[in-house]
Amino acid sequence: MFIDSHCHLNSPGLRERVAEIRAEMSALQVDRAICICTKLEEFAEVHALATTNDNLWCTVGVHPDEEGVAEPDVASLVERAALPKVVAIGETGLDYYRLNGRTVADMAWQRERFAVHVRAALETRRPLVVHTRSASEDTLAVLRAEGQGAVRGVFHCFTETMDVAMAALDLGFHVSFSGILSFRNAQALRDVARAVPLDRCLIETDSPYLAPVPHRGKVNQPAWVRHVAACVAEVKGLSLERVAQATSANAEALFGLRAGVRS
Repeated sequence: MFIDSHCHLNSPGLRERVAEIRAEMSALQVDRAICICTKLEEFAEVHALATTNDNLWCTVGVHPDEEGVAEPDVASLVERAALPKVVAIGETGLDYYRLNGRTVADMAWQRERFAVHVRAALETRRPLVVHTRSASEDTLAVLRAEGQGAVRGVFHCFTETMDVAMAALDLGFHVSFSGILSFRNAQALRDVARAVPLDRCLIETDSPYLAPVPHRGKVNQPAWVRHVAACVAEVKGLSLERVAQATSANAEALFGLRAGVRS
């Protein structure tokens, strides 16, 4: 019924409990999840989660915050993207939130890394999982310059403005909402969720982070994506079943999820 489009089940505290987590998913009708790769060094572990569990898939990419790790090139991403159950390129993007004394100009390495991922998405025709924080203008600029109007994907864990959401939609991207949508101080984000067409919405947990109300402060898990769907339903004035149906269909179409394989 529900699909968690973005989680990190290889994280400590989750990877030891995968069987239990999957049982809890089943109990709350969360029947599929996508495990997100944040550096090449963890790809084998993330990929193993996908290949050994019939309701999990994965991605390949290097998060913009990861420093001192293996730097991806197009070939390394394309090679891994061809493996079974790898459904997207990312998590990738730009993050200027913690510059640590550096300037935006100093972050050229992030922009080049992001561009490499966009080129890999073009070559593989895989969707792109985009992370952007305090960098939306440059994120959109890289997508416009490198994407050639042909790259599609999702702005995950969306926390940006209405203008950024509309720009993402104009580029053909989906917008994914997390447990942040349920937070008391997130009215501006709920306004964005109301405005984004249902056929372009995804839901996610970003587990183990950002547990939704009523579990805020706890270690998040894919089963709780149901609460995110409930928030989307509330702000849009729709039934939970309608949101479940639509967001699952959106994830199936974007990531090519079909009965344990990527079609």
